Amino acid sequence: MAVEIKTVVADSFSMDYFCFGKGDQPLVILPGLSIQSVMGAADAIAQAYRSLEDIFTIYVFDRRRNLPASYTIREMARDTAEAFQSLGLKNVCLFGASQGGMIALVIAAEHPDLVKKMVLGSSSAHVKEAQYRVLEKWQQLAKEKDRVGLYLEFGREIYPPEVYEQYRDTLIDAAKSVTDEDLERFIILIEGTKGFNAVEDLERIQCPVMAVGAYEDSVLDSDATMEIAENLDRRPDFRLYMYIGYGHAAFDTAPDYRERMLRFFLS
Repeated sequence: MAVEIKTVVADSFSMDYFCFGKGDQPLVILPGLSIQSVMGAADAIAQAYRSLEDIFTIYVFDRRRNLPASYTIREMARDTAEAFQSLGLKNVCLFGASQGGMIALVIAAEHPDLVKKMVLGSSSAHVKEAQYRVLEKWQQLAKEKDRVGLYLEFGREIYPPEVYEQYRDTLIDAAKSVTDEDLERFIILIEGTKGFNAVEDLERIQCPVMAVGAYEDSVLDSDATMEIAENLDRRPDFRLYMYIGYGHAAFDTAPDYRERMLRFFLS
């Protein structure tokens, strides 16, 4: 049965999401940057997380519809927190991947009642100039409307070489369905990441946190995860795990990733 895409309507925006599972505990997933909306991959995501659906009711949120011309991470966090509140979500287990982790970090700092525990996957609390270079390259390809080049470069940077080669033809096929609207949205979301700095917000986070990174992260670099760790490792409820060999998208490629998250959330 196909997963139903739903829309939460707040005062000034609407945001698509989907949910699945029948557990008592809410688990919210905030995905990273994607060239096309993750709503199109709802069935695949539900299948990937099927091992958790007896324990959690799992919510996956998109970014808001009708993006403004400028849309920062903090504005994304504001809107996403409002979407949580509109749906009555609080005290959630929160998993943010890459840019989704940046959004999650701000939500946890500014709305401690919304987050029970948090996992930050291949994310950053401070996007420095060197960490923005890959994003800038993607942005330029999107501006040039080089759909195939963008999808291939995106896959090359987030996946290990063997995974990239395995899915290269799939990426080329996916590029054929990219619209001008998809590209415009992608450009705005990338621009919103530029200059993001929430290092001081880390001190305000009250919930237990696990940071999970990869040493071969060629998008944000492993230093981004380690900076989060350096600011939180004095806390007894902080955990750090670094993968070897799985690339930036370890949250998709490491076979034990979801089991590792589950152990943290249930500990």
